[in-house]
Amino acid sequence: MELGRLEYLQALVTEFQVTDSPEAKEQVLANLANFAYDPKNYEYLRQLQVLDLFLDTLTEDNETLVEFAIGGLCNLCLDKINKDYIFEANGTEPIINCLSSSNEETVMSAVTTLMYLTTPQSRQQTTALPVVECMLRFSLSASRRLSNLATVFLEDYCTPLQVEEARNLSKHTAVGIPLPKD
Repeated sequence: MELGRLEYLQALVTEFQVTDSPEAKEQVLANLANFAYDPKNYEYLRQLQVLDLFLDTLTEDNETLVEFAIGGLCNLCLDKINKDYIFEANGTEPIINCLSSSNEETVMSAVTTLMYLTTPQSRQQTTALPVVECMLRFSLSASRRLSNLATVFLEDYCTPLQVEEARNLSKHTAVGIPLPKD
């Protein structure tokens, strides 16, 4: 069965790479993101470079692909090896860029991924001032889910000083990241 799992995942990766159909790409990426949920698949997904595939997809114009890619990364980054890989691949920036998505699911996954990626070593990146400013704005969102998640981020991952600094900066600047549409 285990060999079958690797072969099946390989077939999905290959299909994603060779298909020209946007719908097929979305379906395959959704499947890969779901497989990323199971720690038994982490090693196979690393072997098949699915982390790179997810990271590369974050910059696509297709919002559905981006949503599934950030969802897959969110599932994978609980694992220390995957977390380290994402940092070494400079994955934090494209993840932070997902905060400006108009798709609420993408934004929710991006916030959660940043939470999972936060370690004493990475805190400077994951709680940079623009991120904290963004979380302050999200904490005021009409979406209860987003508002609650942003509040947890601010309370559990940021220092009071960071939050205060972001609040003061927000008073003096026009923040350009739009809130996601419902």
